[in-house]
Amino acid sequence: MITASSAGRHRLDAFRHEHLSETVSTNTTALERARSGDSGRLWITADRQTGGRGRRGRAWSSEPGNLYASLLLIDAAPVEALVSLPLAVAIAVQRAVQAVLPPDGAKAAVKWPNDILIDGAKMCGILIEGERLLDGRHAVVIGIGVNVAMAPESGLYPVTTIRASGGTVLPDELFTHLFMEMAAALDLWDAGRGLPDIVAAWRRAAHGIGQPITVNLTERSIPGRFVDIDETGHLILETDDGPRLRIAAGDVFFDRR
Repeated sequence: MITASSAGRHRLDAFRHEHLSETVSTNTTALERARSGDSGRLWITADRQTGGRGRRGRAWSSEPGNLYASLLLIDAAPVEALVSLPLAVAIAVQRAVQAVLPPDGAKAAVKWPNDILIDGAKMCGILIEGERLLDGRHAVVIGIGVNVAMAPESGLYPVTTIRASGGTVLPDELFTHLFMEMAAALDLWDAGRGLPDIVAAWRRAAHGIGQPITVNLTERSIPGRFVDIDETGHLILETDDGPRLRIAAGDVFFDRR
């Protein structure tokens, strides 16, 4: 079980935090710090983003009242192991969100590949970006946007907020939980060496395993059943035509069949 107190190698005092009132995006700022030689383990948070973005270049509404945070890591793991990092990140965010919800109330869950849901509605997005720096180091930025007080309109998914789910936390209070849980999750992940434990924790927090879904890829949509994830985090889809597919990236929509 992941707990904040389990953070060992990634000691809490090894992480730094810089808060901004406004920035284009916390991911952009974190990458700028990396290009300027920052050693990593740096959190950037902001009250507002003027150019927040989600996966596939989608705009991310970023007005005050929500949490906008990015964590810069440098040489976090061998490049081939980074494919499993989103699993660890999702666990950390899910646990931080669950910690601020009423104990007997709504439940936070992980939606493949990188969203956090409360009772089936999206309230958080995660965008992980990487870059090989000129000095040869590899930078990874973990961007996290959480709907604390307000939810942007979305035509893709039902959306909600922590406040609408009974939580009264402020963004900086939620960040305190995220700060601790991310250190613990990274410690368990251990540059990919702890992946079996991460996969097991992800499954316990997952939304929709066994349910009918449609996966939207760039070139087509595939209906089927969400069987599981594999040992590297790929979605295993049992298609309506029979064969099972391993999906590395796509948008998942849960079907009502």
